[in-house]
Parts: sequence; structure tokens; C-alpha cells
Amino acid sequence: MKNQQDRTDLLSIGIAQIAPVWLNREATTEKIMKYIGNAADKDCDLVVFGEGLLPGYPFWIERTNGAIFNSPIQKEFFAHYLSNAVQIEAGHLDGIRELALQNNLAVMLGCIERPDDRGGHSVYASLVYIASDGEIKSVHRKLVPTYEERLAWSPGDGHGLRTHRLGAFTLGGLNCWENWLPLARAALYGQGEDLHVAVWPGGIHNTKDITRFIAQEARSYVVSVSGLMHFEDIPDETPHKQAIRSEATDTFANGGSCIAGPDGSWLVEPIIDEEILFVATIDYQHIRKERHNFDPAGHYSRPDVLQLSINRKRQNNLIISD
Repeated sequence: MKNQQDRTDLLSIGIAQIAPVWLNREATTEKIMKYIGNAADKDCDLVVFGEGLLPGYPFWIERTNGAIFNSPIQKEFFAHYLSNAVQIEAGHLDGIRELALQNNLAVMLGCIERPDDRGGHSVYASLVYIASDGEIKSVHRKLVPTYEERLAWSPGDGHGLRTHRLGAFTLGGLNCWENWLPLARAALYGQGEDLHVAVWPGGIHNTKDITRFIAQEARSYVVSVSGLMHFEDIPDETPHKQAIRSEATDTFANGGSCIAGPDGSWLVEPIIDEEILFVATIDYQHIRKERHNFDPAGHYSRPDVLQLSINRKRQNNLIISD
């Protein structure tokens, strides 16, 4: 268990680049908890996991003609996905929350959320932040699913566009291609973000350029954390597994997790095709140095000319007045 420490300028981050036990919530949760324990053993203050890791990314869509309307196969996949999605209200993250509390360790986790407040039959790619006291501080539902993801995931809202104090740092995060949205990034910069977590299903093609770009734009540390998925990671109990395997290459997602410093230089260069927990220590003093000549929400902003408004209401199609 990590010892209590006074707040300093240093923060230790564990990046868990792992494959899910694909489409199996319970088994994937156990694996995530194992890696949280490993991060605690390495005295991490924060451990991060990739987009939709719990219970996994919908890789079947582009490999099984996912756009066919009213397809019995696609319906079966979706029903299986719903059954294994995360319903926070049902306590599906309680074990992870308890482990965070026990180890005084914060967790940022990408999951497929099936929220009760939207009827319980649609899913969202959500980024969940669990503080070291075990409390869920924010659940950010991806604003716009990308391309084929829209056949499985619903569009989210701005409720989770929030930052959190973690030691000397202010932490925020976005899901996958949301990181390309200038206004979404600006929403976090304006709330003081100086440690940005970008979660991805996996792929060095996503992380190798944008990680350093955001770091330079924000003068912040940027952690890109990716999942992994290979042919052999398709469990035998997966519906229509032969249909997926017949159209599958060996690699679905090759990782690419990495960390860039606030000057855009690599702290950890992208790591591919390796299931690993790697740890890096970041220093807030470097933020102060790089904000000297550019601070996007501070001295290099012009709020008299350019301003951004954010709607952080949780969206619902039902308003009840009793």
C-alpha cells in the first residue's frame, strides 16, 4: 500500500496498456483490479486505462457488416454488449472504487457505460475518474462516437467536461478522437488542466503525433493510454466468433501508449504490441517553466475577443415534475 505523502511537485503515473477479456465485464474487471494492485505496489498516485476497455471496443462492427439494418447477427452482438456493459448504479465499479480507496490511488478508466438515467438500453463510451477516496468524481460520455462506433455507442454530453485536483496538478481527459476537437480541449484548458489523459482503444497511428501536439498546444503533460487487442484475444464464448475471425487480421489494436512533456518532448515514447504497466514520474515545475511564454487560458488568451461557453447539464429526454 502506498504511504501517505505530503503534496509535492511530483506525481507518479501508472499507464496500464492491456487487452480486455473481450466483452466479459466480470473477467475484465478482475484484470483491471490486478493492474491497479500492481500500480499501488509501484507507489503510483494515478493509474490510467484505455478507451472502452471495460468490457471492450466493438471490433466486430467493421468485420461483420455491421451496417446491415435489422440484422439478427448485429442484434445478438448488441444484446451481448449490453449484458456486459457497465451500469454504475448497479455497483459494477464498486470493487475498483474500494481498491482505489484502500491504496490511496486515483483511477481513470475507459468503460462502456449503460446508464440507468437514459433507460438502461443504450451505451456510451465513458471516461470515469475515481479519486483516491474511492469516490467517482466525473463520468464523461464521449461527445461524438467515431464512424462505425455510432452503430453501437450513443452520443454523450458535456456533463463530464471537468477537471480534478491531483497533488499539484489539475487533471482532465478526453476519449479518443474527442482529443481532435479544439473546443473540447479548450474547455479543459479553461478549467486549469495541466495534466491531460487521452484514452484510446489502441493504435500508434492515433497517438504518435497528437500526444506531442496537445502537449505543445497546452504546455501540459499529456498521457496517451491505449488498449491492446489481437486475434487470440477473441474468447471462444464470443457470439459469432468465426464470422469475426474470418475477417480479422492478427492485430486489432497495437497500443501506442506514451507520455509527452509540456515542451512536447517524449517522456515515454509510444510502446506497441506489449501488455505492460509502465510508470513515469512527472514534475510540476516543468509546467511553470513552459507556461512562461505561452498559457492558452491565461496570459496568452483574449477573453475580451474569444470566449467559450459549455453546457454541462446531464442530458435527458425526460423531465418529471411531481
